[in-house]
Parts: sequence; C-alpha cells; structure tokens
Amino acid sequence: MEHLSTPARPRPAIAAMSSSYARLPEHFFARLDPTPVATPRLIKFNRPLAAELGLDVGGLDEAALAAVFAGNLIPDGAEPIAQAYAGHQFGHFVPQLGDGRAILLGEVRDVNGRLRDIQLKGSGRTPFSRAGDGRAALGPVLREYLISEAMYALGIPATRALAAVTTGEPVYREQRLPGAILTRVAASHVRVGTFEYFAARGDGDAVRRLADYVIGRHYRELAQSRQPYLALLQAVIERHARLVALWMQVGFIHGVMNTDNTSLSGETIDFGPCAFMDAYDPATVFSSIDGRGRYAYANQAAAAQWNLARFAETLLPLLDPIPERALELANEAITGFTARFDAHWLTGMREKLGLATAEDGDGELVQALLEVMHLTAADFTLTFRGLADVASGAHHAAAGAPFAETGVFDEWILRWRSRLAREPREAAERAAAMRQVNPAFIPRNHRVEQAIEAAVEREDFLPFNDLLTVLSRPYEAQAAFAAYANPPAPGERVLQTFCGT
Repeated sequence: MEHLSTPARPRPAIAAMSSSYARLPEHFFARLDPTPVATPRLIKFNRPLAAELGLDVGGLDEAALAAVFAGNLIPDGAEPIAQAYAGHQFGHFVPQLGDGRAILLGEVRDVNGRLRDIQLKGSGRTPFSRAGDGRAALGPVLREYLISEAMYALGIPATRALAAVTTGEPVYREQRLPGAILTRVAASHVRVGTFEYFAARGDGDAVRRLADYVIGRHYRELAQSRQPYLALLQAVIERHARLVALWMQVGFIHGVMNTDNTSLSGETIDFGPCAFMDAYDPATVFSSIDGRGRYAYANQAAAAQWNLARFAETLLPLLDPIPERALELANEAITGFTARFDAHWLTGMREKLGLATAEDGDGELVQALLEVMHLTAADFTLTFRGLADVASGAHHAAAGAPFAETGVFDEWILRWRSRLAREPREAAERAAAMRQVNPAFIPRNHRVEQAIEAAVEREDFLPFNDLLTVLSRPYEAQAAFAAYANPPAPGERVLQTFCGT
C-alpha cells in the first residue's frame, strides 16, 4: 500500500495511544498524516467521552484541542493510517473503497479496559479517495455528531462523536460549504467490506490474519473454540440481529446498509442519509440514493442478513477444508439470523408494550398494533410513549395525538388491556418500565435540519447544542424542551436525506 510522507509536527501526549491495526501487514492500509487545515475552530468537544477514554486534555486550551482534532497536531503514540476495504453498495460489488476521507489515528484503552479507535473523518485525501477531495462539509459532520450521540443515549451500540471542528476552508459539493472534521470513536473500524477486499484478491492469508485480529479484539472468548471462525460468524450474526432489532424498535432507518458500513464489532456505523421515522410506514425511505427502497425500514433485517452472507462467503476456506461442508456450515449460520432477529425484535417489543412475561399470541398483538398505526399514519415514537400513559390508567383518547381516531384503536386497546391483566406487575411499575424503553425524544429529522441550517447559514450553533442536550436524555420528560417531542408540521417535513460525501 502507498506510503505518504509529511513534515514532522508536534505530538502532544493526550493518552497512551497505540495502533494494533498498524501491526498488521502493510497492504492492509496506507500510512499518512491528516492534511493540515487553515484555521481550525472547535465547535464541540465531548468531555464525558474524553474522560471515559482516559484522555488527558486538561493542559490543552481550545485552540490546541481544535488543532489536535483537525489533524494539525498528531497525538504522541498515534500511527495515522487509512484502512483498505471493499464493499457491496446497494448490491453491487466495488473491489476497492477504503478510507477516502478518514484517517485512523490509533487506539486507546478506555477506563473499562476496552480498546477504542479514534478516527478523523474529513481529514484530507488518501490513496483511496479516488476523485474525492477527502474533506467533509459542516452539515454532515453535525448530523453524525447528533445521531451517533442520540443512538448512544438510546442504548443502541454505535460509534461515538468525540469532537467537531470547522477547518476555515470551504468544500465544494453542489455549492460552496464550510468544511469540518469529525472525530469518531469506535470499538474498531473493521467491516464486512474489509474481509471482502482481501477475499476478492484471493488473499486467504490476509483473510485469516484479519479474522484472528477480530477474534482477538472483539471476541476473545472464541479463541479456544474448536471451530473459531465458525464461532466468529455466529457471534457476528448474533450481534447484528440484536443491533438491527434495537434500532428498528425506535424507528431508525440507516439508509446505507452496505457491507462497507457493516461493522464486525456490531456497532452502528455511518450516519449519512439515516433518519428516524415520524408516521409509521414500513416502506419508509429517506435516503436520496436509495431509489428502490432496498434499505427501507421494513427491509433492514433482510439487508443485514444479506450483508452477513457476504461475510460468510469470505470465511468459507476457514470454515472447513471441504468446500461443500464449508458452504453447509455457512448457510446454516446465515439461515439462523432470522430466528435470532425475530427473538430480539419480539423481546424488545414486549418491553415496549409493558409485557414482562411471554405468551404465544404476543407477536400477533404487536403486528396488529403496527397495522393500526400504519392505517392511521400514527407517529411511531409518540404512539409507544403514549401507551405508557394508557398503561398507568389513562384513557387512550387522552393519551395524545396518535390516539385521536379512537374508534380505530379501540379494539386493539381492549385486546392489549386483556393481555396486561395476566401480567404480574402493578400499573404504575409497568408504566415506569415502559417509559425506560419508549423514548420521548428522538432526532426528529426537521429538528436536525434546522440545527444544521442555523450552523451552516448563520454560524449559529445554539440549535445544535440545544438539540444535543435534549437527545442526551431521551427517556426523560424534559418539560422545558417539550416541543422537541412534537412531530413536524406539514411544512417542516423532511422527505429526503443526503449522503455526506
């Protein structure tokens, strides 16, 4: 892989940083520093996350922090690299993608003993940039910051946002826009597409090295397994079955569920054209590049299974020396995804409906509610939040806008109350538990767009900061921010979201 040299720059010591990925063979990545920017300015620094990562930034003022998280100053111990990977994008295989506008600085061990990658996104051209400029515009940086931190607060495994800076330099997309850089934190940045990169080149040794790396970093308990690579496949399937179920339970639509955005750690990664549903419709699509609805809300479990099948294909030579047996093992594992997803989905939906026990008809009860919600275009988030009030004894007609058409909901409510009558918990305890899994606040698309517009058009970051504050406590009532729970007015609806490249 190409090596790019840059002049030596100061290296502040902010953590015991290292890079296990940079110990892998050189064709796994390209070594290069971020491209310095003109006048970096700190927009946001996530101090609670910095403390969790064990970063020592107390001696750095705001200008120094901006320089570090713009890539102008490289932390001591960092070994900046751009990772190589491929990917299936909307079903079409691209043999070389890679970090075209991101540079992995290295990793730190957080206060809980976990290794965490620190990556700059928008940090300049790399050997994988193709025709791109390697930069990011301010809007997509703010979107990823908001959504990733919201996902974390909602309890969904996701990459985190450590810092956002403006660069003092424009980027050019359809128009001239302010440039920015996001500092992203992840359990790792290894993707299904990373395995595909080497498998497509017939590099079986690299696939094995990468699988061993992933086991050592994320699934150490599998190292002594009789069939460690089959166990790896099964473990990744389990994590993604749970992950997609979790995000669908809050109405999240990823938008670009390509294999290069399918993390081996089981975290949500890449928050480009993602969005949260307002009115419930299983066919909802926001992404401007998903014209055929491949990654529509209801298609996400099937999309995840398809991506994992591509991962299984890269592992076939490691699963069994007999190709037919390897294929049989892979198919069995991939087929099992459906049952694992269904189990996680139903478990979470029972919790959202206040059910602490399991009965055979619970799946039909959930489906019946979704059908009523679809029929009435009921708001996904407000419907489930309102059910907590109903569970505490309120009549559903008084539980908010989703239940305005009481005649449509009446039959289902009676069925649900009959089911609750067989539950052991008291009404108040049940309602409290429901409010812990049914958020009051999500990153409403119109609110996200309003925050981005204020920042980009007027350099006003107050709406961004206010929204971030609200989203940090999604399950609390927050009376001062009650309006943030409201769905968009007709003139505020966001019908399309866009990728940040």
